[in-house]
Amino acid sequence: MSEYIPFLVFGVTTGAIYGLSAMGLVLTYKTSGLFNFGHGTLSALAAYLFYSAHDQAGMPSWLAAVLAVGVFGVLGGLVFERFAAALAGVSITYRIVGTVALLVGLRALIALIWGGASRDFSSFLPQEEMFTVSGVGVTAQQVIIVAFGTAAAVGLFLFFRLTRLGVAMRAVVDDPSLLAMAGSRPARVRRAAWIIGTTFTAASGVLFAEVQRQVQVDVLTLLIVQAFGAAAIARFSSLPLAFVGGIAVGIVQKLVSKEAGTTTWLQGLDLNVPFLVLLAILIFARKGSLAEIGRDVKARAIGPSRFTPTQQGIGYGVGVVALALLPAFVGTRLPLWNTALALVCLFLSLSLLVRLSGQISLCQFGFAAIGAAGFGRMLEQGLPWGFALVVSALITGAVGALIAIPAIRLSGLYLGLATLGFGIMLDQFFYTKDFMFGLSQQLATPRPSGFTSDKEYFYLLLAFAVAGSILVLLVERSRLGRLLRALADAPIALSTLGADLRITLVIIFTMSASLAGISGALFAGLFGRVGGFSFPAIQSLLVLAVLFVAGARLIIPAFLAPVLLFVLPGYIENPDAFLVLQIGFGVIAFAVAALSSTDIGARVAAVTDTDRKVGPTDRRFNTPAGEGQRRQPALASH
Repeated sequence: MSEYIPFLVFGVTTGAIYGLSAMGLVLTYKTSGLFNFGHGTLSALAAYLFYSAHDQAGMPSWLAAVLAVGVFGVLGGLVFERFAAALAGVSITYRIVGTVALLVGLRALIALIWGGASRDFSSFLPQEEMFTVSGVGVTAQQVIIVAFGTAAAVGLFLFFRLTRLGVAMRAVVDDPSLLAMAGSRPARVRRAAWIIGTTFTAASGVLFAEVQRQVQVDVLTLLIVQAFGAAAIARFSSLPLAFVGGIAVGIVQKLVSKEAGTTTWLQGLDLNVPFLVLLAILIFARKGSLAEIGRDVKARAIGPSRFTPTQQGIGYGVGVVALALLPAFVGTRLPLWNTALALVCLFLSLSLLVRLSGQISLCQFGFAAIGAAGFGRMLEQGLPWGFALVVSALITGAVGALIAIPAIRLSGLYLGLATLGFGIMLDQFFYTKDFMFGLSQQLATPRPSGFTSDKEYFYLLLAFAVAGSILVLLVERSRLGRLLRALADAPIALSTLGADLRITLVIIFTMSASLAGISGALFAGLFGRVGGFSFPAIQSLLVLAVLFVAGARLIIPAFLAPVLLFVLPGYIENPDAFLVLQIGFGVIAFAVAALSSTDIGARVAAVTDTDRKVGPTDRRFNTPAGEGQRRQPALASH
């Protein structure tokens, strides 16, 4: 038993940090109805601010903490509360896109200022041993972190129980209009919640960097995944349970790491314990116990095209001819265009899922990785190139069907959480396994005979891009397409007509995953060899943001988005161009999400009119208070 004590000590320490992060996440979600996928970037930004103040500028640790946690917590909370207000009246899909856009923009900003490489982080907490547990030394650093987290959880519990503002925060979840009639201003209450939540988030980022002894933007950005499991244990509502859940996740994670250290196949599994906890709760939780919070807003339907089918056909034909002539004009930049064409099917797969059915996926690059790995393994078995591509698409589709299981019971936010967690688990655990890319990360993926040159492969990629576009158009105009549009517009009405929504969801997920898998296989053929490093999980968030930047249609954005993402930076002779473009993509995608409601003026008013009391009729959205809103369970302080 004594051999487990060090892992228990480390687990409680890191678990306290996860608990802090989860409390901040749950608090802001429950008081504003916005689940912030950019939560981890706030942690990263706070850690880098502390690093700059303490390690680079030489400030005392207490002053650096005041700046990185206190000042940044207040200012970040004020700014993000306005972001939440801007997204309050849009559909859940656009809320996810909006916070993902913030993640993309802030992550790129951090990398632009501090670089993407890991940097050493000087410890600022005392390291001397204070006492022992079964012969295992417990340091002052560990005691301080656990004590700080526990004090924060207890203090927040008492704050909600004993103070007027705490009671108001609980009330703003139940009925903001009634709170306004009682003389309190819901916007001010939400602002206070965001300040507290962001402060907790900032503290968790600084403490995580303290424990890791380094700062790295992607590691800290994905700290939100560690909070997923803790928040899920708390059913995304109870703050004390969120902290306890963080401790539990930290302990289980470290115990799994002990076993993984002696078993090669399990290496990396410990990093994904939070996702496994989340997935188990999403699948086995009692129906109705994970109801989404916030206004239930339908996405604005894609309007009919101004062009007739004949005109559209002519336009598509002209576009294909123009693409066919590209190799004669782009010269040495042809590989950039090949990359863009290889990923057209991936953007088509995401467009098919998001635009038609109103569902969300944050792991499309993961599906592409499965397709690339399956394609390479089939080639190793001696299958012809075409058959290997078909088999890889079938494998990826089967995985997509499995991921659709949570979509059968849940949708929107929880589907986004499940797909993001799955994509990260692929990246951190499965990529190095022998049935995918293996430890060598050098899986052979040669081009087919007759298409070995870049120019020849360009035309093969163009043929697949056109075929994928035709497939998506056929789906849109088929009975399945009509079902998908009805599913996005009125799922309840559709179910009353006898349509089986579960089958529809599985079909669309399977098709979307298969298209992404084909794209991954084509992308792998660009280089002749491929590894998991070509499919980072964070890239799935970037492609989602860029798709919304490229437009609201099905086909044209799927061609334009990869050009913006992969071709445009190649024409800009600036090493920071890609990061600057990502910041721009984040800003534009957020604007698209915030302005996606039918009443743009109302969205502007939601951002600028922060303190107006709202009576029984919420004039901001011109609807009776409470109308069109989900039932919001009270913020649990127990």
